[in-house]
Amino acid sequence: MILHPQKKETAILVGLATRQQEMEQTREFLNELAFLVDTAGGIAGKRFIQKLDYADPRTYVGSGKLKEIAAFLQENPADMVVFDDELSPAQIRNIEKVLNCRILDRNNLILDIFAHRAQTSYARTQVELAQNEYLLPRLTRMWTHLEKQRGGIGFRGPGEQEIETDRRILRYRIALLKDKLEKIDKQKATQRKNRRHMIRVALVGYTNVGKSTIMNLLSKSEVFAENKLFATLDTTVRKLVIENQPFLLSDTVGFIRKLPHTLIESFKSTLDEVREADILVHVVDISHPDFEEQISVVKQTLTDLNASDKPTLLLFNKTDAYFSIEKEADDLSPATKENLTLAELQKTWMARENSLSLFISATRNQNIGLLRETLFKEVRKIQMTRYPELVKG
Repeated sequence: MILHPQKKETAILVGLATRQQEMEQTREFLNELAFLVDTAGGIAGKRFIQKLDYADPRTYVGSGKLKEIAAFLQENPADMVVFDDELSPAQIRNIEKVLNCRILDRNNLILDIFAHRAQTSYARTQVELAQNEYLLPRLTRMWTHLEKQRGGIGFRGPGEQEIETDRRILRYRIALLKDKLEKIDKQKATQRKNRRHMIRVALVGYTNVGKSTIMNLLSKSEVFAENKLFATLDTTVRKLVIENQPFLLSDTVGFIRKLPHTLIESFKSTLDEVREADILVHVVDISHPDFEEQISVVKQTLTDLNASDKPTLLLFNKTDAYFSIEKEADDLSPATKENLTLAELQKTWMARENSLSLFISATRNQNIGLLRETLFKEVRKIQMTRYPELVKG
């Protein structure tokens, strides 16, 4: 669904290479930022990368680079400039004065996508809370008045019909949303408590790695799956039975680098499915050039959620894309992750992570039988230890 069918909005992308973030990593981050723009319904255009020891506290990229971007915009007008980090309210104001253009940061863009993707009342409430908390310190933005009237990327959601939002009203709205979510969270906690005798398995992973497709395969359900970031916001829980062993499988919202803290807080109940799971299935897109970095991001997020100590199955998906070029039988090139066989990769990752590793292709239905068998064994192991009286056969 495109918000503006007549004309897609164009975006200039800006990133920063620092002591902590090398140039190659910054380029990869901008690739992801371009995918975020595409998911939001826009078109990613020219990219600018500034190399600094650290972000300029006034303009993020420094006055020289800002003038360079302004000169480009004079010749090549764009609807917005998107920065690949969270900007402070002061930075946004200073940048807008120079560029005379709508300014978004990575957090704003992610929140906008969440607002567009939220389908249920619960998800919309969670997103609205996160947006309001993001908006509160940024109410003095010079572009709010005009841009919110016509809509556009970065301006869907709370305050869309308001010309100027009063801080006191916004704080009151935040309090109401928190109260509403607290009541829903209690209801969901009760639902989870009622399922306490069922072993729970949660699919986790970076966004767009194929979790929903795997959920559909295993549960024979119709969970929405699409090649877009954050296609799934609401947690879906299905009861599965493999060889007379029942368990619950949940599909959760995908993680991403620099996930806004306000979203983590707002989606607390959704993420509780991860915290309270007995087994995690960490899905990885092995065809992605930066999949190891994505694994690190997910593991760090699990640590932040106090869920990193759970039994975890590392599930590498999209092997059909990874092994699309057949390896020559007499290949004598050095062993790297690009030319290892499936069996060699599995042994490597099992040794490296000291945990179970499987390689599948959900779209090609490859090794799904092995995945079912592995899940059965892991679930049965916990079932026999915790609820031996419930084990049948």
